[in-house]
Amino acid sequence: MTQIGTKGELRKEDVTSGESIYMKERYGTPFFSTTFQAMDTQVMSMFQRNSHDQGSAGQRRPDNGSNGGSPRNKSRQVLKLFLLIVGIVLIFWALPQIFSQGSNVNGQNVGELPYSAFYQQVMNGNIKDATFQGQDITGDLRKAISLTDANGNAVLTSQYHLTQLPNGDPNLVTLLNQYHVQYQAKPVADPNLLLNILVSFLPLVLLLGVFFFMSRRATQSQQNIFSFGKTRAKVVPGDRPSTTFADVAGVDEAKYDLVEVVEFLKTPNKFQRLGGKIPRGVLLVGPPGTGKTLLARAVAGEAGVPFFSMSGSEFVEVLVGVGASRVRDLFEQAKKASPSIIFLDEIDAVGRQRGTSINSSDEREQTLNQLLVEMDGFETRQAVVVIAATNRPDGLDKALLRPGRFDRRVTVERPDWNGRLAILKIHTHNVPLAKDVDLITIARATPGMVGADIANLVNEAALLAARRNLVAVTQNCFDEALDKILIGAQRPLILSEADLNVVAYHESGHALTGLLQEDVDPVTKVTIVPRGQTLGVTQYTPLDDRYNYSQEYLEAQLVTALGGRAAEQVALGHITTGAENDLQHVTAIARQMVTRWGMDERLGPISLSEREAPFVGTALATGSREYSEQTAAIIDEEVNRIVKRAYDHAISLLTSHRETLDRMARSLRLYETLDAKQLQAIMQETSKMRTQPL
Repeated sequence: MTQIGTKGELRKEDVTSGESIYMKERYGTPFFSTTFQAMDTQVMSMFQRNSHDQGSAGQRRPDNGSNGGSPRNKSRQVLKLFLLIVGIVLIFWALPQIFSQGSNVNGQNVGELPYSAFYQQVMNGNIKDATFQGQDITGDLRKAISLTDANGNAVLTSQYHLTQLPNGDPNLVTLLNQYHVQYQAKPVADPNLLLNILVSFLPLVLLLGVFFFMSRRATQSQQNIFSFGKTRAKVVPGDRPSTTFADVAGVDEAKYDLVEVVEFLKTPNKFQRLGGKIPRGVLLVGPPGTGKTLLARAVAGEAGVPFFSMSGSEFVEVLVGVGASRVRDLFEQAKKASPSIIFLDEIDAVGRQRGTSINSSDEREQTLNQLLVEMDGFETRQAVVVIAATNRPDGLDKALLRPGRFDRRVTVERPDWNGRLAILKIHTHNVPLAKDVDLITIARATPGMVGADIANLVNEAALLAARRNLVAVTQNCFDEALDKILIGAQRPLILSEADLNVVAYHESGHALTGLLQEDVDPVTKVTIVPRGQTLGVTQYTPLDDRYNYSQEYLEAQLVTALGGRAAEQVALGHITTGAENDLQHVTAIARQMVTRWGMDERLGPISLSEREAPFVGTALATGSREYSEQTAAIIDEEVNRIVKRAYDHAISLLTSHRETLDRMARSLRLYETLDAKQLQAIMQETSKMRTQPL
């Protein structure tokens, strides 16, 4: 399989293969441009396992609009209310217990009189009176006797208490009448009256409390309706600049364009006294991960002004008008804090061309209209700069891009190798590096990578060194981290001898055709260790960033990409499915040579390719092509001719250097990985010289 990472106008499908999805998605850009934009290339040829085979190879934002008060105060209020309720419940529970403990009357203890002893005292004429109250009988004695109180203590008392029999005593009243004892009956008293009242009214109290709580919340919600349209922008005060231009590298051209904005924010009078006007808007355009947001923060940090950051998607809500309200509030806060910077990330979320929605009252369009009004409504001397970032400038509304709103467009491109070196130095500043680490080599080996990718590379290398318990990050850690990012993690895949032989010859074919041609980037490594979805890899590293590709270079790429399939044919006598990705790669380049770059004699210097979205590298869906069926047939014929010629040349090279091919395949079987020095040694031992290019 062949894999190429690029910089500039390099199409992913032109020079990248479908095998390494990561490289395709992240490092592929349009392959070539009529404006000759910067392009860097790293080629990797990989043996792809058949996708139809069974097995593993086939498989913190602050809410500035809230009006609810401090969370600490709210928690204290809830705690106080809870403690108050608990105290009331305890009081209502304790009072009945206190009142129910009627252990004395008139200061005298009441003795517990057994029922049988009560009969005896009546017949002895010692019972003065008796009071019936439920099952209890109380009264006075004529003479004090020794009894036990409720606590079991012996007391001398003239008051008694006893409990009647469960079913009553029909002879008791007769006995009392017989001995002339005064008796009376009283209704049963409830000693836990207060507790019963509490139990009866507690559900009602709780219901009223819940109703009161919901009323309070409803009132707060009604108040928050007015804050629903408040901005949710993250504010970085001007006296705490966390990012400066010293933290940004690899985008020097963009930094130079933003220096004047910093100077205006620092000393606006310097420009205004000569009639100069502040640039109201700066649009940062570039691929994802190139540092557009970092640049905006650096501008605010250098100028020492408040920084209001918000994403375009945060303006859009279900309710129509909320986004427009947030736009108004955002600009109002920025004007109060003037001079200040407003940063709108992914502005294409709200700034797309109007009229594309079926709904005429689309929330996004309402938000865009308000944004246009606010950017047009700045007073001349208000030092408020709007910086927006996007990687889809082609879809933005024309009214948004006109001068007076976004006066400047700053392109933030992928860094060259010098830029990548500067980025590496920034990200490795706090990383202990071993003496063998060569940042220049790493920078040259990562063409097409942006700042975010390089930061990820350094982090992966540091994690790998930590897992190995190293005291510093070594060059080997960086190499393995790069392989893991570009190709995938190493797989413990067990291959048969036949498969190993096929992969070894396939990768040897890629490497040998690369070594035998002049217009090919140097071969730096060949391996048959399975990684990701690949069974083998041949890596080519450019000596420098490329800004233009010749026809000879592209034809040499075709030969190199077909070297794996040609090696199978020459050495094994049969072909396999491992070249699937190589064929896709070759076909894409050949078709672009014919339809886009005018490198075909039969069709001539005309462009027949589809229009692409800038900075994304994907073809725009136009729904039709601009050439006839006859022209399409000619294109297919020429693509087939170019590919067949390259394949025949690869067969010729490998046939004439069969001894070197066999030696390289045997070395791969023995060592699994060969570097550039080992490959050159094999070439010298077999006394093979480079031939002329195709």
